Amino acid sequence: MSIPAASSPWSRKNPFPAPLRVNRSLCAPGLGKDTRHYEVSIAGSGLAYEVGDSLGIFPQNEPALVEEMLSTLGFSGEEAVTTPDGHEVPVRRLLGRNCVITEPDKKLVAAVALKAGDTDLHSMATDPARKDALADYLWGREIIDLLIEYPTARFTPPEFAALLRKLQPRLYSIASSPKAHPDEVHLCVATIAYDSLGRPRKGVCSTYLAERVPTGEPVPVFFHTAKHFRLPENGDAPIIMVGPGTGIAPFRAYLEERRATGAKGKNWLFFGSRQRTEDFLYGEELEAFHRDGALHRLTLAFSRDQAHKIYVQHRMREEAAELWKWLEEGAYFYVCGDAKHMAKDVEEALVHVVEQVGGKSHEEATAYVQALKTTKRYRKDVY
Repeated sequence: MSIPAASSPWSRKNPFPAPLRVNRSLCAPGLGKDTRHYEVSIAGSGLAYEVGDSLGIFPQNEPALVEEMLSTLGFSGEEAVTTPDGHEVPVRRLLGRNCVITEPDKKLVAAVALKAGDTDLHSMATDPARKDALADYLWGREIIDLLIEYPTARFTPPEFAALLRKLQPRLYSIASSPKAHPDEVHLCVATIAYDSLGRPRKGVCSTYLAERVPTGEPVPVFFHTAKHFRLPENGDAPIIMVGPGTGIAPFRAYLEERRATGAKGKNWLFFGSRQRTEDFLYGEELEAFHRDGALHRLTLAFSRDQAHKIYVQHRMREEAAELWKWLEEGAYFYVCGDAKHMAKDVEEALVHVVEQVGGKSHEEATAYVQALKTTKRYRKDVY
């Protein structure tokens, strides 16, 4: 049993080396995308978490990219440089573990342009009025592309190291309840891999987990508390969860927690993905939750299982009358997943539901949804 986190020596500044126990795909083979289920052990760490929290992971960069950068820069890899934290390490280690080596920023672009004598690129990097031009130029480009494109931009190892930003940990919503899985943490992570400008690109942390951490090897982790995304203190309160794709993660944890605590409140999940047969994440578990009554309503949206695309926000509109009933019964409304599009579309659908079934004007419906936020009955974990 975990002891209180306050008693643990582990933290973001001193991450716990959590052994990776499970790494399995949640998608059908050959799908072209890969979302994976991970389990790490925190046994003996003294760490504790609550459902709704996130796990922070310190990744390492892809070794092949590190070696290509060293070769392109003309470095042996053994030259001494200083990390952003002030420690002296070989430049190979700096590129592998300490700094961002994918996304170039204005500072690096300006330095490359200056060394190469490209006045137009330097102008894009330094003139705020040309920020859109810089964004267009950098779209799909990584640091290695700049180094290849401008071979006359020569740096000493310390010069180059000083241009790089510190590699930051990634936060992932925890997909497990500590009551259901003592001393374990489960994650649901989409592996990022794509091509741009004729080169394969990889997500730093997602491919670190998927491809470069053998089972049993430690992953440096810490917990990030998310007090804004807790379950209701009253276990009798109904909850509505909207979590397409990897947004399912905290809601799997919620369902495990509510079953483990014997909470009486009703649970309704809206889940969406592309195809039922290919990426219905945790599909068998969710259907089992539904069958045994832990999940009272399961509403699914598979965007590519029919000629026209259907998303969770469309299902919300179809279920408007029942949604309104739950809200009026005091349901808490949760959203997890993509902030740029999905979360906005879901909020628009919620306003529509309140307007249509609640008989309110658009302004009144918007105010109703705002009141849900103010009273902390509308909770979001979006990224």
